[in-house]
Amino acid sequence: MKRNLPQFLTTRPRITPTVKLTISYLALLMALSLILTIPLYRSSTGAADRGLRSERLYFEGANPYSIGPNYQQIELGQVTGFHKHLLNELITLNLLVLLIGGGLSFYLARRTLSPIEAALAAQSRFAADASHELRTPLTAMKSEIEVSLRDPHLPIAGARELLKSNLEEVAKLEALAGGLLRLARHGNERLPLSPVDLSEISAKAISRLSVAAEQQHVSINMADVSGTVLADPDALLELTVILLDNAIKYSSAASEVKLYAKRHGAIIDFTVKDTGTGIAASDLPHIFDRFYRADTSRSKVTPGYGLGLSIAARIAELHGASIDATSKLGAGSHFTIHLRAAGTQPKALPAKV
Repeated sequence: MKRNLPQFLTTRPRITPTVKLTISYLALLMALSLILTIPLYRSSTGAADRGLRSERLYFEGANPYSIGPNYQQIELGQVTGFHKHLLNELITLNLLVLLIGGGLSFYLARRTLSPIEAALAAQSRFAADASHELRTPLTAMKSEIEVSLRDPHLPIAGARELLKSNLEEVAKLEALAGGLLRLARHGNERLPLSPVDLSEISAKAISRLSVAAEQQHVSINMADVSGTVLADPDALLELTVILLDNAIKYSSAASEVKLYAKRHGAIIDFTVKDTGTGIAASDLPHIFDRFYRADTSRSKVTPGYGLGLSIAARIAELHGASIDATSKLGAGSHFTIHLRAAGTQPKALPAKV
C-alpha cells in the first residue's frame, strides 16, 4: 500500500533567483580565493624549506659534525609545524572569505536583481492593466450585440443606435491603441535636441485643442510664454498638447487655463495651470503611472485611459528634463516641465514629484 508522505517531503524546494545568483557570485569568489591560496601555500612552504636547507648547509660547512640525527629530526618537526600552521591560517582565511563573501554576494545579488524584478513587475502590471482596459469596451460591444441579436424584430432605429454605440467603443479602442503605440515609440527613440521657441509650441498646441476648449467653454491664456529651450519640436508639441488637453478636460465651464514660462538660470519652467477639480494629495504621487486615474479627483465620466501623463513624463525624460505637479482638490492643478534653456550647459534638473 502506498503511503502518503508529508507535503514538505514530496515538494521540491524552490530556489529563488536571488539565491541562485548569490551562489554563483560566491562560487566565483571562492574559486578566485583558492586560485590565490594554492600558489601562496606552495610558494610560502617552498621558501621556508629553502631557508631551512640553506641554514643546514651553512652549519654543515661551519661544523660538519654538528648535524646529527637529532638536528634533522628537529628540522623535520619545524618544517611540518610550519606547514600545518600555514595551512590552518589559509583555511581560516578562506572560511572568512566564505562568510564575508556570502553576505556580500547576497547584497550584490539583491542589487543586481532589484531593478530587473521591478521592471518585470511593472511589465506584468502594464499587461494586466492593458488587458483590462481592452476587455472593457469589447465586453460592452459583445453584450449590446448579443442583446440585439435576441430581438427578431430589431427596428432600424435600434440597429442604428447599436452601430453608433459600437462605433464609440471602437473609438475608445483606437485611442487606447494609439496611446500604447506612443508609449512604445517613446520608449526606444533618441531625440535630437535643437532650440525651440516655447511661444510657437504653445500656439500650435492651442490651435489643435481650440475646438475642445470651445466645447468645454474654457479660455486659454498664453500671454506669459516666452523663451527658447533645447527640445525636439514634435515631441515637445505632443507633451504640451497632453498637458493642455488634460487641463481642459478637468476644468469647469467658463474657467481659464494658463500657460506661462519662467527662467531660473539655465532652466526654464514651462507650466500649464488650470482651475479645475484638482487632484487629491494621496493620488498625486501616482498620476504619472500608466493607466492610473484617481477616483476622487478625476471623474470617470471624463474619457481617457490614464496614459497621457505617462507619455508626458517619458517625453520629458527623453529631453533630459523632468515634470512635476502640484494640486489641490477644488483649486486646480499646475503641471511644470523643467527644460534646459538653449545655449546653456547640461545640469541636474529638479526631480519628478
